[in-house]
Amino acid sequence: MMTSVDTDLIRVLADPLRLQIVTLLARETLCTTHLVEETGAKQTNLSNHLRVLREAGVVETEPCGRFTYYKLRPDVIASLAGQFADLAVFARTAADNKRACP
Repeated sequence: MMTSVDTDLIRVLADPLRLQIVTLLARETLCTTHLVEETGAKQTNLSNHLRVLREAGVVETEPCGRFTYYKLRPDVIASLAGQFADLAVFARTAADNKRACP
């Protein structure tokens, strides 16, 4: 049976700023202030993107005083990577399969 890829998660990660945030959070846990500095995005815009990532389950929050830190959930990324790896396996085995035209 063929694996389907989580299209909702792909849509979430397809945004360039969200992908940049995920890349930064793959390296370290950061607060909004750090992410504003690293990305150059406005704080309100960044907060909206972080909300989308949080609701999609890609990041989780960690309160620390008056700051909120964000960290990547590697299991979510690993799951998506596994779905693509499964597609690659199917593609390799189907490379010689060709449906005849009517």
